[in-house]
Amino acid sequence: MVHPSFGTIPRARVADIATYVPEGRLTNADLAKMVDTSDEWIVQRTGIRERSIAAGDQFASDLCLAAVERLRERTGSFERVDAVIAATSTADYVFPSLAAQIQVGAGLTHAGAFDVGAACAGFPYAINIAGALVASGQAREVLVVGGEVMTKALDYTDRSTCILFGDGAGAALVVPANEQSYIERTSYGSDGEGGKYLYRTSIRHDIAGHEDDTGMLRQSGSDVYKWAVRRISEAILEMLAAANLTVDDVDWFVPHSANLRIVEALCARTGIGRERTLTSIESYGNTSTASIPLALMPALDDGRVKRGDRILMYGFGGGLVHAGTLLHW
Repeated sequence: MVHPSFGTIPRARVADIATYVPEGRLTNADLAKMVDTSDEWIVQRTGIRERSIAAGDQFASDLCLAAVERLRERTGSFERVDAVIAATSTADYVFPSLAAQIQVGAGLTHAGAFDVGAACAGFPYAINIAGALVASGQAREVLVVGGEVMTKALDYTDRSTCILFGDGAGAALVVPANEQSYIERTSYGSDGEGGKYLYRTSIRHDIAGHEDDTGMLRQSGSDVYKWAVRRISEAILEMLAAANLTVDDVDWFVPHSANLRIVEALCARTGIGRERTLTSIESYGNTSTASIPLALMPALDDGRVKRGDRILMYGFGGGLVHAGTLLHW
């Protein structure tokens, strides 16, 4: 577990975010026609009622660019953006990177671009990296995008995975901090031995004695649940303790919306009230890297989250990896 301390280094902040989800919807009733399941079964175990689904000709780059254009409308010019960081597990291609597609699609001809592969923890990982680039002076501003078309990587005969995931994208602009708004703390972690519990094969088809040449997402739900509830609750408390804070100092908790039961267990174990916890799982499913911005966006729009609020974002997923970002919004 790494807890960087900014000390006297100038900080960065998240200036704003924007999101996009495709128009397509996949309900629990739709899934009940494909696999042996029901609305009651899915809601009881996951909290999901429906999920967003990309059209056949929509890919991660399309969703991400739509989120970026919404962010540009909210923030104005991207002339100072020196780097684009994209977090995804479902990029259009191995290369060119998703970030490179966003860079050219958004007309950022002067910006560098690279992808972050941290599965469902990708958004806080990318925010943390962007903050470090801005705080160190290596970039004036950084565009961060997390986007997924998870439904294109699912086996719709596998009930354990196909009921969970949806598609969406979120974008954030990371800029130099001011006295009221800044990234207060960052945290990273990994338990690589557990990669066999949540994976998607690529060029190599074997993992931990299992052969899978489909390239589809595979998960041992019970093992991931046990790991997330135990390790992520510990990591959250460790991160706050390192910042000399308690859960009472957190105004809003935005965990990765993997499963509502996991979120509820994290709240119970950490002591963070459910009323202070923002999720996106109910309407969008598990959108991986997009789940945190999709959870935060409605609370920004309706005024629940205000400038100066302390926000704890925490992502976790395949790898197994996890990362946290503590923001003064």
